[in-house]
Amino acid sequence: MMGQQAGLQQRLFYEFRLDDWVPADHLLRKIDGILDLTGLRRHLGPFYRHTGRPSVDPELMVRMLLVGYCYRIRSERRLCEETHLNLAYRWFCRLGLEGSVPDHSTFSKNRHGRFRESALFRRVFEEVVAQCMRAGLVGGEGFAIDASVIEADASRGRKVDGKRTTWPEEEKLTRPVMEYLAALDQAAAGETAGTKDADNLPPGNPPAVPKVTSLTDPTAAWTNKGQMKVGFAYGTNYLIDLQRAIIVDVEATPARWSAEVAATKTVLERTQERFGLKPQRLAADAAYGSGLMIGWLMRRGIEPHIPLLDREHQTNGFFTRADFAFDPQANVFVCPGGKQLKSTGLVREDGTVPYFASTKDCRACALKPHCTKGTKRIVTRNLFEAEREHARRLRGTEAFERSARERRKVEMAFAHLKRNLGFRRLRCVALPAPRTSFCSPPLSKI
Repeated sequence: MMGQQAGLQQRLFYEFRLDDWVPADHLLRKIDGILDLTGLRRHLGPFYRHTGRPSVDPELMVRMLLVGYCYRIRSERRLCEETHLNLAYRWFCRLGLEGSVPDHSTFSKNRHGRFRESALFRRVFEEVVAQCMRAGLVGGEGFAIDASVIEADASRGRKVDGKRTTWPEEEKLTRPVMEYLAALDQAAAGETAGTKDADNLPPGNPPAVPKVTSLTDPTAAWTNKGQMKVGFAYGTNYLIDLQRAIIVDVEATPARWSAEVAATKTVLERTQERFGLKPQRLAADAAYGSGLMIGWLMRRGIEPHIPLLDREHQTNGFFTRADFAFDPQANVFVCPGGKQLKSTGLVREDGTVPYFASTKDCRACALKPHCTKGTKRIVTRNLFEAEREHARRLRGTEAFERSARERRKVEMAFAHLKRNLGFRRLRCVALPAPRTSFCSPPLSKI
């Protein structure tokens, strides 16, 4: 017998409890059981005035943003609509049945205002990491780091050649542009102050001058990395613990190799400062295998399970550096012809020391056609050659191979970010603002 729904008969009174309609195994119920936002108001207190109308509860906004994170709702306008309609979302946000959902413009105003000034998103992120540590999910013995490209929400057509330190008069000074120019002024002030590396290490190769600058998001880097052929992009740098692939720190940079490598020092130092975590080993790919990085890690007692960034054999058919014998006592290289290459004591910015052959010796040498096209041969030796040799010996060991396998866990985190959360394009502003954009708590790990 075919059933038929009875006509709509509205009751005058309902007995309804919102908590009964949220299943016990619902994701938001699990998160609510461990989420601790008790210190949020105390942290934001200095950024609110003591007079005026009461604002929207900041905890409500954070809970709504967590809902958007967990359920891939990137539009704040849609997030407000979904929270208004979904009972589970209302329960998680403490709205009940009659609570008003804030307007979508409230989020953008707070994100670019007090949330950003107070570094609120990073605080929430670090609180989640701390809870993971208390739950025993973070081992702290081994870390891995890698970067993934996030396409910037900036048109490839709106660009100018070179690096811009001033802005065309016909172009509007948007907030990203003003913050970009302010960051340039701040960087120039830092150079004038003459800040020095506390480790007394060479500064490394200076960043290349950008070929083009975006008029929409000038901090984004022009790159051919990622899925796009060429365009503006950022890099999200993940530092993960290898025990359970918990993300322990995040740093956003322009999609440049030099910026991504520099971010490694930032996240390792910050993780030690905030959580007291110092890994015994760090796994990464060859992009992080420069002599300066290897030396920096070993000075801190961190084993570099990293393939070396080695271009010694790229000599276009000429003698490689392996054909030159190094005499550590005399601090000279001896070429295949028996002549010495000496150093002037110069240390380049990339941490290499050049050794020069004599022009007179090279002119008369019968092996010169196999050695160089120039007037004399130059061979470089890294300032941290002993550390590089240690890293070479580590490769092939059982511990190194285990780190190489475990390092793939960071790729899973990037896949989760892009595939599950739909984070493929980034509408960003000048750094350091984007750093908060990637500080999404690793809630799926809890």
